[in-house]
Amino acid sequence: MQITVGIGECAVTNETAAKLKTYALGSCVAVTAYSRLHRAAGMVHIALPSPPNNEAAGQRPAYYASTGIPLLLEKMRREFGCRRTELLVGVYGGADSARGKDYFAIGKKNLTAVMRVLSDMSLTVSSAAVGGDVSRTVEMDVATGNVTITTQPILI
Repeated sequence: MQITVGIGECAVTNETAAKLKTYALGSCVAVTAYSRLHRAAGMVHIALPSPPNNEAAGQRPAYYASTGIPLLLEKMRREFGCRRTELLVGVYGGADSARGKDYFAIGKKNLTAVMRVLSDMSLTVSSAAVGGDVSRTVEMDVATGNVTITTQPILI
């Protein structure tokens, strides 16, 4: 069973036959969390560092690093009893634009925001594949916590 995590979405499960999957991460960042103890997995697909003008995240808290990561961890805690200290955290994506000048540097800004939120929450990244100029598709096996990454050049 595949659970697709779209842009600005967050999913958690303890169905060992399931795989969490998100597609075509360019400047977006996927953050994964896995508990060996509870055999539970979660993924959030982050598009931007924080809501514009410090507004509330509204109906799409998973869209932003500042609110999506806390949402992921809260769902893992609430639904499966996972504590932060037991979670293996992965960070994937945050690529640069394939253009010569990446004026907005959204990938870098997303990575900076993600790492700041994780640090503020006293979480350490155990696996990462970030930056560069490739699009990443990320799949996490719930039974094992293993993450598979497929890359393609970013086309503009």
